[in-house]
Amino acid sequence: MKHNLTVTIVIAVLFFLAHFIGLFITQQYLEVELPYGIERPELESSTSYVPLIIAIFIATGIALLLMKFGAMKIWKLWFVFATIYLLGIAFSAFLIQMWALILAVIFGLLKFYRPSVITHNFTELFVYSGIAAIFAPIMSLLAVSILLVLISVYDAIAVWKTKHMVKMAKFQAKSKMFAGLVVPYDKGKKTAVLGGGDIGFTLLFSGVVLAQFGFYKALLVSFVTAISLLLLLTYSKKNKFYPAMPYLSAGCFLGLLLSFLF
Repeated sequence: MKHNLTVTIVIAVLFFLAHFIGLFITQQYLEVELPYGIERPELESSTSYVPLIIAIFIATGIALLLMKFGAMKIWKLWFVFATIYLLGIAFSAFLIQMWALILAVIFGLLKFYRPSVITHNFTELFVYSGIAAIFAPIMSLLAVSILLVLISVYDAIAVWKTKHMVKMAKFQAKSKMFAGLVVPYDKGKKTAVLGGGDIGFTLLFSGVVLAQFGFYKALLVSFVTAISLLLLLTYSKKNKFYPAMPYLSAGCFLGLLLSFLF
C-alpha cells in the first residue's frame, strides 16, 4: 500500500467529493450561460478533444519552461489567476456573481499568501468544477472518451518514460502551489498527493455523462472511478510514482458500462 489505510480512504473520499460537487455545479450550467460573460468555445462536439489536447501540450510546455528557469513567481501568479477564474465559475452556481467573485479572490489570495492544507484542499474540491462546467455541455461522449485514452497514454509516457511529470510534481510541491489534493500524515513527515488532472479529466468525463444521460448515471461513473483510485492506492508500492489516468480511465469506462446495466 502506497500510504496507510486512513490516508488512502481520505484521498479516495476527497476525490469522490470533488466529483459530486463538480457534477452538481455542472448541472446548474447545462441550460444557462456561464457567469461574467464567459463564452464556451465554439467547437465541433465530435472533435472537441483536439483543441483540448493542443492546449494541454502548450500548457505543459510553458510549465516546463518555468520549471527550467525556476520562475516560481510567474508559476504562482499563473496558478492563482487560474484558481480565481475557475472558482468564480464554481461559486456562481451557488451565489450571486459579485459575492462569488469576492470569495474566489479571497481563496485565491489565501493560496498565494497564506497557504494551508485546509484552504488548498477546499479550493481543489471546487476548482475543477469550472472546467467541467465550461466543456462538458459541448463535448460528445466519443470525444471525451478519446480524450481520456490520449491523456492516459500521455500520462504513462510522462511518468514511466520521460519522467517529466514527476519533475513537474516536485516543482509544484517546492513552490507550494500544487494542482491537486494534498494530505500530509505521519506528523507531516509524509504527504499523499493526487494530481489535479486526475480529478479534472475524470470529472469532465462524468460531466459529459451527466449532460447526456442524467445525474445518477454520472454519479455512478464517478463512484466506480473513485473505487478504481482506492484500488490503485491500495495495491501500489511505497516510494514509486504511478500514472493514475490509465487506471482512472478504466474506472470511468467501467462505470459507464455499469450505468447502462442498472
